[in-house]
Amino acid sequence: MDAISRRKGGLCQRRLNPSGEAAASERERGKVLATKTVSKKLPDTYFDLVKQFPLRHIRDDSHLDAAAKMIDRLLREKLTAGAQEYLDVLTDLVETYEDPHEPVPDASEADVLRELMRSGGINQPRLSEQVGISQSTISAVLNGTRSLTKHQIISLARFFNVSAAAFLPSPATIRRR
Repeated sequence: MDAISRRKGGLCQRRLNPSGEAAASERERGKVLATKTVSKKLPDTYFDLVKQFPLRHIRDDSHLDAAAKMIDRLLREKLTAGAQEYLDVLTDLVETYEDPHEPVPDASEADVLRELMRSGGINQPRLSEQVGISQSTISAVLNGTRSLTKHQIISLARFFNVSAAAFLPSPATIRRR
């Protein structure tokens, strides 16, 4: 049975005897502080996928492209528990790489409003009635010729049940200006 022992010098892997106890010589020397038994066995599909595309930190765009191809392949399949575990770890690795390297640009007020209206199945006249913003103002915002005021953002955020921050640029975008 595998175990991980915590020692003053860090972590190390070692074997336990069949009864699940640490070797007496280790215990007597006072080096074993805690022992954790690893009991969850990952399905073979997980390890098969690791052999095909090892789970390592993504370091460049070519590795990112290869990871994206693997993710796309997995998303087209019906996944076993092991394949789902693998996909979860791989997507975490991709996200960790992309966050600092490939920031997603802010959506404009018009894009945010348009998507909220589309997903809510609401048209301009009905939105105008519900939030008290004239239809011409909503149209101008959607066309990108006018910006929303603070009060309009608050009214729209309440109506669509989203944070007012959805309509605002991110702090990083504001600092770059």
